[in-house]
Amino acid sequence: MTRAGKFEKVSFEQFKAGMEDFNLDETTLKEKYDRIQLPKRATTGSAGYDIRTTVDIKLEPGQTIKIPTGIRVTMLEDWMLAVFPRSGLGFKFRLQLNNTVGIIDSDYYFSDNEGHIFVKLTNDSNEGKIVDLKEGDAFAQGIFLPYGITEDDDVTASRNGGFGSTGK
Repeated sequence: MTRAGKFEKVSFEQFKAGMEDFNLDETTLKEKYDRIQLPKRATTGSAGYDIRTTVDIKLEPGQTIKIPTGIRVTMLEDWMLAVFPRSGLGFKFRLQLNNTVGIIDSDYYFSDNEGHIFVKLTNDSNEGKIVDLKEGDAFAQGIFLPYGITEDDDVTASRNGGFGSTGK
């Protein structure tokens, strides 16, 4: 088994910037930051590292939320972290990531935002089910995967950002 990466917290300043949509006071933000849990596998056979929410979430059908996780990941070159909703939440509620699968590239770690991982979720329930998660609940999972490149790949550009920064 290859040990491909390591999770870390982003700085408090980056976490605070990511939480701006939640209108929380400095004391509450610091308390939430201190409670961030780095992703871990639940069992020795688990492929995914559970990512936990930093806020309480109540999503009515059709609603969307962007969750700042407070984490980043450093990983081996030629590896990526794929982020998916937890299987049970997808099965029970049709909880989906807005981009279907989140791809965290190894060079994202070095971005201006410290590689802060955000997850945008939508409750796509067609049965009227409400997703109700408490701060600290596992809601997504990250799986490390190797990747390859073409023989004639000659890219030399470097990243500084996320969400579409490499397509500019």
